[in-house]
Amino acid sequence: MELKIDKLVRAKRRTIALIIERDGSLTVRAPRRATLQDIHGFITQKTDWILRSREKLKAILAHPKKEYVDGERFLFLGTECDLRLVPPQRPALQFDGGFTLGVSARERGERMFIQWYKTQALEIFSERVSHYAALHGFEPKQVKINSAKTRWGSCTSTGTINFTWRLVMAPLEVIDYVVLHELAHLKIKNHSPRFWNLVELLCPEFKRHRKWLREHGEKLTL
Repeated sequence: MELKIDKLVRAKRRTIALIIERDGSLTVRAPRRATLQDIHGFITQKTDWILRSREKLKAILAHPKKEYVDGERFLFLGTECDLRLVPPQRPALQFDGGFTLGVSARERGERMFIQWYKTQALEIFSERVSHYAALHGFEPKQVKINSAKTRWGSCTSTGTINFTWRLVMAPLEVIDYVVLHELAHLKIKNHSPRFWNLVELLCPEFKRHRKWLREHGEKLTL
């Protein structure tokens, strides 16, 4: 199957990156000197990933939107937590085993939850990256949080590790797998057998966690 490139961006970078946009289109970011043959060869290698990512995006976009009402449940670290609407409070969204949201802030519920998840994600992921980097001798540059819909994490050529805030909804053991996966990319940039051997050495149960993400990943959203 030959996949169409909807947008090709050439930049000062070392590797080819594939991005599935919200509308399902394929954006390719490539080094300036990469040939079209190199780019199409890379896309062919990643065909399964592209198709899975498009299906995942379709499932996410079809997921019922939250309404931010009493009794609605929100995932955090793999646990479903109830939401309770309360009289106006500061901050408007609070968490103590369950969520409380000031009733006057309900219309801003999505924005407030996203910001809360981003704050928690940065704190938790930074701690897990620091822990495993020290344990295994990795030297990441920094941790950043983004809003990616089809990629749980990524590692740049300069050593920055990115995670989508949605991942903080997953169980901690699944988060740890993604952290170790991205740390492994500091040493091996591709997904070769050598890379997966390293991931298995770092996280012997990685196949179970990867399967969990494939089966439940579409639920990690608002």
